[in-house]
Amino acid sequence: MGMDHAHLAHGAAQPSSTNPLIRDDANGGTAASGAMHAMGSDVTRPQIVAVTVLTALALVAGLLWASHYGNLTIGALDVEGAVMSPGMIMTRDTPAAAMRDMAAVNPDFLRYTAPADARGDQPLEPRIEDGVKNFDLETSVIQWNILPDQPVLAYAFNNQVPGPRLRVTEGDRVRINVTNRLPESTTVHWHGLIVPNAMDGPAEITQDPIAPGDTFTYEFVTEQRGTYFYHSHDHIDRQQTLGLYGALLVDPREPADYPYEYDQELVIQLQELLEREGYSWPAMPMEGGLPNYFAINGKAYPETETVRLRVGETLLVRFIGTNSGFIHPMHIHGGPFRIVETDGNPVPPEGQWIKDTVNVGPGERYDVLWEAREPGKWLLHCHISHHTTNDNVETEGGGGLMLILEVAP
Repeated sequence: MGMDHAHLAHGAAQPSSTNPLIRDDANGGTAASGAMHAMGSDVTRPQIVAVTVLTALALVAGLLWASHYGNLTIGALDVEGAVMSPGMIMTRDTPAAAMRDMAAVNPDFLRYTAPADARGDQPLEPRIEDGVKNFDLETSVIQWNILPDQPVLAYAFNNQVPGPRLRVTEGDRVRINVTNRLPESTTVHWHGLIVPNAMDGPAEITQDPIAPGDTFTYEFVTEQRGTYFYHSHDHIDRQQTLGLYGALLVDPREPADYPYEYDQELVIQLQELLEREGYSWPAMPMEGGLPNYFAINGKAYPETETVRLRVGETLLVRFIGTNSGFIHPMHIHGGPFRIVETDGNPVPPEGQWIKDTVNVGPGERYDVLWEAREPGKWLLHCHISHHTTNDNVETEGGGGLMLILEVAP
């Protein structure tokens, strides 16, 4: 009885003449009706053939569909393990080289992790040798924080984003030694400067690219003064937006050639970034490559710097379009500013527009003078609203391309 109760407790079926799956045998026992039949398959040979043919057709259709939307001639070795951004359009004629340039930064090539509070655009003092100002730049892959809790993998000059600030004087002879520690070749272009053609920097046009581990020396005399910048000119869809850029300021030989009075100077270098789930991709204006973070001098608000002034003081702002994807309408609260130079060229007094917003496109530079008229916290920011968020989130009133001008009485 104990066993019978145990079977019932576990849901065992009881013998029943009303159950069509159970019958009484001649000895009063029970047996499943299916047990009286020999085990076998009812599938016919034509059915097997039909299923085989349909499966083969489905496989062929899948391969044809895939070949229409992707390049099946490219293997894993061709793209070097590239991780593509979600939503990135990869057509059947997308070459492996394009995939490598659009791929996420490979953490295997990381050479340096910057402190979370590290700042870019740090002045780099030259070595003077025989009257020539010498600068050493080294490119590499680093981890860089645009926010305290938001690291990205970046390409950097001298372990900082932006690269170090180079400051020289009109008429200086400069020599810049560039050593490449990236996993691919690179070059450097001196944006806006008049230089010998061999020193201009476009890869495979005016020079052979700088191979990983190699050094190339650029040397020229600065024939202009004003606001300029330097950036990579190899793998152009990739390297600059990942961080290979920096300010290059050329002071006038004669101070009277820059006749604007100001109390402080602020350099604004713009950047667009794409980071998701721990991967960093080069941001670009195409599906799957659109940026979700934005930075001023390598930091997103509220980690951007705060500029402190007093009422009556004048701030020189040098806007530099070191970004490569969008035009950013840069706006300052608290009153208008005066545009005194564009792309390193002085604006005649009669043409110095008074504005409160200036569209800074990739590669452009604007020098503007802003007067602190009233005490308080005044914003400097991009007027595209999405560009003042961090991955669509506002923190402490905003994000991205914002900083505060704090004016005391």
